[in-house]
Amino acid sequence: MLEIVAQGPELRNRLRTVLRTGERMLLGRDPGVSIVIPWDPRISRRHVQLLVHDQTVEVQRLAGTANPLFYHGEAVDQCVLLPDTHFVLGSSSFRLESTKSDAVKTPVEERTFSPLQLSQVRYQDPENRLEVLTHLPHVIAGAQGDAELFERLCGLLLRGVVHADAVAIVQLANSESISVRHAERRSRSGNDIRPSRRLVCDALENQRHSVLYVWNAAEATGPQPTLGADFDWAYCTPVQGLGEEPTGLYITGRMGQTSVPGMTLAEGVQLEADVKFTELVAEIIAAVVKSRRLERQKAGLRQFFAPPILAALGDDLDTTLLEPCECDVAVLFCDLRGFSQRAEREGDNLIGLLDRVSRALGVMTQQILLHGGVTGDFQGDAALGFWGWPFPSPDAVVKASAAALGIRAAFARAAAQKDHPLADFSMGIGIAFGRAVAGKIGTEEQVKVTVFGPVVNLAHRLESMTKLLRAPILLDEAAAAVVRARMPTSEGRLRKLARVLPFGLETPVVVSELLPSAHEHAELTDAQIARFETGVEHFIAGQWEDAFRCLHDMPATDRAQDFLLHHIMQSARSAPAGWDGTVRLPNK
Repeated sequence: MLEIVAQGPELRNRLRTVLRTGERMLLGRDPGVSIVIPWDPRISRRHVQLLVHDQTVEVQRLAGTANPLFYHGEAVDQCVLLPDTHFVLGSSSFRLESTKSDAVKTPVEERTFSPLQLSQVRYQDPENRLEVLTHLPHVIAGAQGDAELFERLCGLLLRGVVHADAVAIVQLANSESISVRHAERRSRSGNDIRPSRRLVCDALENQRHSVLYVWNAAEATGPQPTLGADFDWAYCTPVQGLGEEPTGLYITGRMGQTSVPGMTLAEGVQLEADVKFTELVAEIIAAVVKSRRLERQKAGLRQFFAPPILAALGDDLDTTLLEPCECDVAVLFCDLRGFSQRAEREGDNLIGLLDRVSRALGVMTQQILLHGGVTGDFQGDAALGFWGWPFPSPDAVVKASAAALGIRAAFARAAAQKDHPLADFSMGIGIAFGRAVAGKIGTEEQVKVTVFGPVVNLAHRLESMTKLLRAPILLDEAAAAVVRARMPTSEGRLRKLARVLPFGLETPVVVSELLPSAHEHAELTDAQIARFETGVEHFIAGQWEDAFRCLHDMPATDRAQDFLLHHIMQSARSAPAGWDGTVRLPNK
C-alpha cells in the first residue's frame, strides 16, 4: 500500500495520506481537495494532481500555479515518484512510502472497555487531568479550522496522558484504509507514528468503546513496522463530531516511560486510567462540537423564527416540525417606497444605500419575530412574514397586524428625526388571511422557509394598492373580520376603504385600512372613521352624492379619501350606469 507523507517547515506540519491505485487526487490548500496542506502559503489552492499506480505515482503540476514543482533538485512540470522518493512544493516535501498492512500482526493482549469497568478505575494524577479537562472546551472553541483543532487536541492529550509517547487523530475511510489527520510525538527523535490499521478498525468500524493492544516490540518485523520499535502498546478511542468518517484518538507509548518523575507505567496498570481519561475527553469533544453545531444552526434559524418556535424545536432541533403542510396563515408583505429612484440617485454610494436598506429590513424582521411570526423571504427591499405555522394560531391575524403597526410606528419615529438613516423612507404593508402551504426547503444545516398559495399573492397585491389608496397598511376582508372580532381598539382600529377588483384577478376584494389606536393616531377620531365607512357604504351602493358629503368631512391630512373622491368627481357625483359597487384597478 502506498502513502504520501507531507512534511512542512515545522515538526507539527505533517500529514500522512493513504493512496489507492487508480485514484486521481488533487493536492493544495483548498479545503475541498483530496490532500489539504493548510500550513504552506506558497502552495496554490490546487497545485498538483497525483495519479496513483501500483507502485508509482505520477505528479502533474496544474496550469496557472505560481510556484514550481521540484524533483531531484530541479524545477519540473511533472515527475514519477517511486517509493522512498519525494518532491517539493514551497517549503514542504512530499515523500512516497510503501507500507505493509501491519508488520506486528498479533498483539500479546487485546482488551475492550465497558463504561462499568472504567467507572471503577482510579486516577494516579487527578489534578493534572482535571486541569487538562478545564482547558478542553476553550481549545475546541478557539480553533479556526480542523487543522488547528487537531493540533490543539493532540497537544492537550499529551499533557493529560503522561505515559504516552505519541498521539494522533485517525480516521477510517474503509477497512483497508486509515488516514492520520494529525500526529505529535513527545520527543522529536524516533520513527514516524504508524497507527495499527487492525487496532483502528477494531475501535472505529462499529463506533465501539476503546480498544487496547499490547505488543512485544521485540517481535516487530519488516523494514518499516507499522508501530515502530519505539512503541509496545496503543489504544484507540472513538470520538463523535470530528468528521464525516469514523474518527478516533490514537494513543501509543512504551512500558516504563513517562514524562512525570516518579510515575512509571508498569504492567499496564495505569493504561486503564489513561483509557478512562481519553474516553472522557472524547465525550467532552463530542458534546462541545455538537453544541457548537447546534448553536450555529440556531443562529441561522433565529433570523426566520421567533423564540417560541425555536423553543418548540428543542435542543436537538427537531426539524420534522418544519415539514411543509397545508394550514391557515396570515401573510404580511412589507415593501419600501421609492427604493428604485433612490438607488438611481445614490448610484455613487451603493454601499451606504445598502446599509440603510438593511436597517429598514431589520425593522421589518424585528417586528415580525417580536410578534411570533416567521420571516419567510426577502425580495430586494421587501420582507415577507407569516403566522399560523408551524403551529396553528387563532391570533395569527392579530399578531400580523400588531407587527404591521410596530413597523409603521418605527418608520414614523425615524421620520421625526431629521438625521436618522431611515428618515426619508416610507413603506407599504399588505396583510391577507387564508389557506396556504408553508414549510422548509433545503437541508438540516441550511433551512429556508417559505409559504405558497393565493393568499401570498393577495398580500403582495394589497401592498401594491397602498400607493393607490394612500393608506400604509391594507387588509383583505378575511383578515379584517378577524381584527374586528379579536383586536382591541386600544391596540389598533380598522376602516373599510373600498371594494376593488385587482388587475388579473376574478374576485373583488373588500379592502380595509389598519390604523393605530386613537391615543397613538389622534388625527382620526373613532367618529371620523365611522363617518368615513358610512361614505364607503354609500359609494358601494351607488349613492355618490351622499358618499361625497361623508368623505369630504375628513381632515385634509387624511389622504385615503382621495381615491374614492377622485372616482366620484370624475362622474360628476353620480354612479355610472350598471354600477356594481366595485372599482376595477387598471394594473398591479
